Amino acid sequence: MSESLNPVPAEPAWHSAIPSARWQAAVGVGVVLVAVGMGVGASQIAGDAGYGGVGPSFLPWLCAAVLALCGVWLVWEALTGGYRKAGEPGGSAKADVGPFVWVSAGLLLNAGLIEHLGFIISCTLCFTLAVQGLRRAQGQTGTLSGKGLLKDVLVGFTIAAPVFWAFTQFLAINLPGLTETGWL
Repeated sequence: MSESLNPVPAEPAWHSAIPSARWQAAVGVGVVLVAVGMGVGASQIAGDAGYGGVGPSFLPWLCAAVLALCGVWLVWEALTGGYRKAGEPGGSAKADVGPFVWVSAGLLLNAGLIEHLGFIISCTLCFTLAVQGLRRAQGQTGTLSGKGLLKDVLVGFTIAAPVFWAFTQFLAINLPGLTETGWL
């Protein structure tokens, strides 16, 4: 009975983790603006239509159109009641910098070393570092143990090598290799 006399004060509207309809609409408008930018970029791609009437600007135009459609849809959702069935965001209240650094290091090292180490080794390194970061984000411990690290390297190699071979051997697209043979 005393609980009904002393109700718990409601949290202020600004404290909710779900953004207001105004911010939701702003996200949609931002997506539409990115689509417009992509459309401007696509309009500057020169080239005649190739096989089947599809030219080099087809995919950028398609991406811009789909992104614009999604942006308009987001604005419509926001203006007609907000994002429906939006749950409270999950995850940690504070960013975990360690996993971010691991994943970022993998991407940056891949970009910086791909010409020197070749596609397979640099992508294997990227995969290994990214997996380490994701495991740390999940709270896993002992991720740098010999057996686990070896498994990550082997999985990364197992993914990177067939991709490299498919592009270089079957599609004749030049990717940086470690040797001139085209196999590493």
